[in-house]
Amino acid sequence: MSNAKSSRTSITDLAAKKVAGQKWAMLTCYEQMSAAIFDQAGIPVLLVGDSAGNNFLGFENTIPVTVDELLPMARAVVNATSNAMVVADFPFGSYESSPEQALITGVRFFKEAQVQAVKLEGGAKVVPQIQRLIAAGMPVMGHLGLTPQSVHALGGFKVQGRGEDGERIIDDAKALAAAGVFAIVLEAVPAQLAAEISKQLSIPIIGIGAGSGCDGQVLVWTDLMGITQKLPKFAKAYRNLRKEMNDAAVEFAADVAAGRFPTTEESFT
Repeated sequence: MSNAKSSRTSITDLAAKKVAGQKWAMLTCYEQMSAAIFDQAGIPVLLVGDSAGNNFLGFENTIPVTVDELLPMARAVVNATSNAMVVADFPFGSYESSPEQALITGVRFFKEAQVQAVKLEGGAKVVPQIQRLIAAGMPVMGHLGLTPQSVHALGGFKVQGRGEDGERIIDDAKALAAAGVFAIVLEAVPAQLAAEISKQLSIPIIGIGAGSGCDGQVLVWTDLMGITQKLPKFAKAYRNLRKEMNDAAVEFAADVAAGRFPTTEESFT
């Protein structure tokens, strides 16, 4: 038996941060280069999200994304990191049918990608799936509010939980917590509602467009870095890598056309 101790962030570490009142950041990423950078930067949780669909795979939304597409991304992120907890999204159609379907999907992510947790969307209706996964030893993160896989049923990307609908989200959050999820993502809900849920539940609440009252905050890394052409309202671009990358490509092409690249420094003798 190995005595090696993992240095990765654990679900108990996140629970302790909640007790201590320490807020923390989570980023999505989909490949090894960005994952290694964010791991070195000390981001404690990295999410291999089905948002890869509209950020890297060229889809309009997350619905077409498959398990087979996410698995190599998750494996790359795990291989590139040593400190962050890596969480993989369950894509649309990979868990809804039954707890057994969810278990099969979970086993693939844990065995083939070696992730430390998985995330799935939905409230009380997915409790049986969550319980089956947890019973098999797989930590589960929940996701409520604007659930992108239900974009057509929700009538588009709209804020959820306003008015009386807020009670439904509170009830769903309590149901997920009772089922054993270690954290819940709240997306595009009123800040006051998210703060109330975070106050009522003992598990960490991670916000994305849910105000500052959450325990953690998550952003898509292309939004964070200013690569996304049209930034969502809830995001903040901390850099403008879109301009930097464009300028570098233009400069490179100009140097090649003018014979300035390569120079002797980039050539072999």
